[in-house]
Amino acid sequence: MQTDVKTNGIFQILKGTGLALALSFLGVIILASILRVTSLSDGVIYPVNQTLKVISTALGALLFVRGEKGFIKGGIIGALFTALSYLSFSAIGGDFSLSWLIFAELALAVFSGMVCGAIAVNLRRSE
Repeated sequence: MQTDVKTNGIFQILKGTGLALALSFLGVIILASILRVTSLSDGVIYPVNQTLKVISTALGALLFVRGEKGFIKGGIIGALFTALSYLSFSAIGGDFSLSWLIFAELALAVFSGMVCGAIAVNLRRSE
């Protein structure tokens, strides 16, 4: 029984992280397409990208976290998403240099994942 609970929690985290990555990639593709056909400045890229990351992490936690410890599961989704998206986008861009911004992104993603994970658990408890 205990193994099933742990396995279920791991699958919740993996599914939430996968959804967050998919949404983030889709959002970046849509943003790149919009920037290509419009005259928007490059200054919109960073704020829109950060918004996409927060929304992606939040939806990953809200849709897949269940049971107990939503706060922890959501935080892990945020951390894992940040690490995997950094590696993915760095591989695409060919630049793996670190800056202080990655730590700010990590903190923001973990925080949004924790909050939304806690909300998800409590919403399902009241249903």
